[in-house]
Amino acid sequence: MKRLLFSLVLVLVFAATLSADEKESSGPAMTAAQSTYADIEKTLSVVPTFFKRFPAESIPGAWEEFKSIQLNPSTELSGKYKELIGLAVAAQIPCQYCVFFHTEAARLNGATDEEVSEAIAMSALTRHWSTVLNGSMVPESEFQKQAAEIFAYVKNPTKAAMAPKAVSDSDSAWKDIEATFGIVPSFFRAFPSSGISGAWKEMKALQLNPNTAIPGRYKELIGLAVAAQIPCHYCTYFHTEAAKMNGASEEQVKEAIAMSAITRHWSTVLNGIQIDPAAFQKEADQIFAAARKMKKPESR
Repeated sequence: MKRLLFSLVLVLVFAATLSADEKESSGPAMTAAQSTYADIEKTLSVVPTFFKRFPAESIPGAWEEFKSIQLNPSTELSGKYKELIGLAVAAQIPCQYCVFFHTEAARLNGATDEEVSEAIAMSALTRHWSTVLNGSMVPESEFQKQAAEIFAYVKNPTKAAMAPKAVSDSDSAWKDIEATFGIVPSFFRAFPSSGISGAWKEMKALQLNPNTAIPGRYKELIGLAVAAQIPCHYCTYFHTEAAKMNGASEEQVKEAIAMSAITRHWSTVLNGIQIDPAAFQKEADQIFAAARKMKKPESR
């Protein structure tokens, strides 16, 4: 008899739990989620699996953030540069889902193959020097002091009179670094002299080159976005100041950081729930096919 009563109690408790779950699944949270799924489908033509797998309570806010920043054509950063920032962040996480998505989205927004390559190279360059700075433990106060000297020197109009030095070995590299920056920063001195010639040539030809496909402002915003989520205090400081020096507004700085955060956020979700890569690409292809019918590439 006692066993029978105990069994009945368990059945009642289980039934009550199911009833509570059913109420929750049909409550305000689920109603808001269903409304969000409808807007996602209206916007993207499909509700990607990774959105469906996200907690129902949180998907309205997560989608609103995604839509109001990444998909918003009225932000200060154009769609092309937001997607190139997303690609740069994704490339060095690394996240195969996000690399695919942001590459295709950047092209949809008018990015050329050269711009895609430069965004990835800027990501690699930022990670490279972040590794050197953190590995050599340059004091942050010293780094910021030297960065301030560099920016003051670069802004000085007489600096333009300094002819660049031909670089062929470490000695000529040190001289050209000093001619370019006014000083040889500590983190360069921390790099092996046998490799400084090539490392400097790379930085000068990409990051400091005014004639690349991506303008200096956006290269520095890419560097900032990558640095912000490594995270690297040195690079975050330097790229923020360099972006502003190249004409970036406070809002563009905020948007670059936000795009970095959004990319890292959804990369975490995609990898954490182990979305099938082939299924992800199929859904992404559906999104881009629908978008191409409605959208003209941005030129800014």
